[in-house]
Amino acid sequence: MAKRLKQHQKFDLLIGGAGFAGLALAIALRQGLGEAFSVMVVDPALATPQSKDPRASAIAAAARRLFEAIGVWDAVADKAQPILDMVVSDSKLDDVVRPTFLTFGGEVEHSRRAHDGGVDIIESEPFAHMVENRHLIDALVAKAKELGIDLRAGTVSGFEHAANAIDVTLNDGEKISARLLVGADGARSVIRETAGIPNRGWSYDQSAIVTTVGHEREHHGRAEEHFLPSGPFAILPLTGKRVSIVWTETAREAERIVALPDAEFHAELEKRFGLHLGDLEVIGPRRAFPLGLFTAREFVGERLALVGDAAHVIHPIAGQGLNMGLRDIAALAEAISDAARLGLDIGASNVLERYQRWRRFDTMTMGVATDVLNRLFSNSNDVLRLARDVGLGLVERVPALKKVFIREAAGFTGDVPKLLRGEGL
Repeated sequence: MAKRLKQHQKFDLLIGGAGFAGLALAIALRQGLGEAFSVMVVDPALATPQSKDPRASAIAAAARRLFEAIGVWDAVADKAQPILDMVVSDSKLDDVVRPTFLTFGGEVEHSRRAHDGGVDIIESEPFAHMVENRHLIDALVAKAKELGIDLRAGTVSGFEHAANAIDVTLNDGEKISARLLVGADGARSVIRETAGIPNRGWSYDQSAIVTTVGHEREHHGRAEEHFLPSGPFAILPLTGKRVSIVWTETAREAERIVALPDAEFHAELEKRFGLHLGDLEVIGPRRAFPLGLFTAREFVGERLALVGDAAHVIHPIAGQGLNMGLRDIAALAEAISDAARLGLDIGASNVLERYQRWRRFDTMTMGVATDVLNRLFSNSNDVLRLARDVGLGLVERVPALKKVFIREAAGFTGDVPKLLRGEGL
């Protein structure tokens, strides 16, 4: 008797990568298009019952609205620390005084139409919250399971195109047929490389040291960014008497500092952190992440879309990397859902081109901005230092300009997709 061929499982959407972007995209589309819209998410991290990611992220106000719209923010709200104000200072490492050149209130204003149709109501909210990654990932996974999204522990190892589909091979040899494949598998995206999409950019000779620090005094929700010749040293408030540190050094110096014995690491930390929050204690693992600026030449291919770090990597100097990825998935989700409701092919080139047009200019603009900021501030040139400090001082004296910057940081500028406005698909 002839051996029966095993049929491929068929899905509307297959997402490689179960980070913030991949899971949020899956949830938003399943909620918007219903159970008939089938979604699979594949990632090796799904083999563990809980996330072990030790990092924390700044969730901009628009991104928070996305998480509210898909029903996961309530699960982390009590673990989220609002940023209530922010200060920017600039000095050399051994300077006795660290003058503050720029301050931002943590509230961003927006208007809302009154229920009776009257005049708009002006409201305000924190421009960002700090959330530990593990809490948000766990909430996203729980919501995906609740919605019946197929979660697989594995990787996408290859794919080929078929009639009106893309046939994906997983690392265990299983074949999956999908109408659209989304690469949300990070900066070293296998999906992007397999598709043959070049990644243009450069590595900085810098690494970001990331850890969590406990301290004696209350931080009152204040974030600090201190510019040093080697790069920014950011102090980002977490719940309780804790902060997340993002500490930029040259790649070689970062490697040396991370490898120091605890007492010596503490001394290096204290030299940069200062004593304004009292005694310090490193309470999280310390790791160094190489920094660079990279952008995929194309965000889309045949039945393929790239989102998040798979599409672009920027310097963390403005804290916008994660939020850029969430803007990607909000735009892609809207393009897919609009096409699906019209009975169109969600993997068609015109659907994907709509997503690429929506996101490419914004991505390039933010990449250039962060590159310029990093080059301007990560040096010891006294002339540049004077120029940037004068510039910061001018911004400090123009409230309208500060409002523009805070709205940009909150994610409320440009062509904002529905999900980032807090609206469902």
